[in-house]
Amino acid sequence: MLRFEHINYLTGLFALIALGGLFAFALFMKKRTVKKIGDERLVRELTRKYSPFNFLFKFLLIAVCLTAIIFGAANLQMPGAEDAVSRKGIDVVIAMDVSRSMLADDIKPNRLERARQLVYKLIDKFPDDRIGLVVFAGHAYLQMPLTTDHAAARMYVQQANPSIVAAQGTVISEALRVSNRAFNSKDRKFKSIILITDGEDHDEQAIPMAQQIAGEGVMINTVGIGSPEGSPILDPSTNDFKKDANGNTVISKLNEPELQQLAANTNGIYVRLSEPDDAVTALDTQLDKIEKTATGDNSLREYTSYFQWFIALALLFLIGEFFYPERSFKTA
Repeated sequence: MLRFEHINYLTGLFALIALGGLFAFALFMKKRTVKKIGDERLVRELTRKYSPFNFLFKFLLIAVCLTAIIFGAANLQMPGAEDAVSRKGIDVVIAMDVSRSMLADDIKPNRLERARQLVYKLIDKFPDDRIGLVVFAGHAYLQMPLTTDHAAARMYVQQANPSIVAAQGTVISEALRVSNRAFNSKDRKFKSIILITDGEDHDEQAIPMAQQIAGEGVMINTVGIGSPEGSPILDPSTNDFKKDANGNTVISKLNEPELQQLAANTNGIYVRLSEPDDAVTALDTQLDKIEKTATGDNSLREYTSYFQWFIALALLFLIGEFFYPERSFKTA
């Protein structure tokens, strides 16, 4: 089945509307200029060699050229051979807290960097599983849908930081809801969410949401980042510790009870992150309890690209527009 590799580039076709507007404006200005001259006989003499048809044809050449460039950028592809590889694994969505409290350094170098180290090791540990990534703070976003392209997953994890989520906070219920939407709703098993957070803000909707998701066959495993004693949060914008309304230094503490309850309500486990290797081992043992399904790996399918044909077509029409005259071919 044909597909566009970069389908979002097709929005560039709206530029054709602007191009049509420019063409209409050019016609308007030509008519306005003719009216300013006033003398019809003089106008006919001055425009004797002008061809309205050629002017329209040159515009159409530019429009086709622009269309070809947009289709070339979108890269039309046709599926080719597919490697005969079948993977047997589960679907794992990693929900990663990127709120500012994750910059606390009660575990070195800070909570966020240790979370990244853990996710990298999880990706390496689950080569046969499809992995998705959700980042959250005050809101949650699906950063990467489920995929076996683990190289892309590592890239998205590296880019995860507080600046990519505008609203701050730790809304765990929304993180769970967005994570669950990444799964195939028809499957009642083969699914797990790994929630990595300090759980600092108490979210009353988190437990009910977790129970609802567990009823759909999803195991939720939680990983606590930080320490119960807590640590001040360095604000990168001021290079000083975050203060409350009274000017007191804010201490961010790990909220273990909520994370433990979340895991207990969904047949998962809670792990406090101290050593990433130990956490990965515990999570791997738990995920082994989930029945695995054999699926074909579409990421290994080869696609034939046709962008070069569209670029060549655009170049051909651009050259044609440059040499095609606006004046009439008639000499008399």
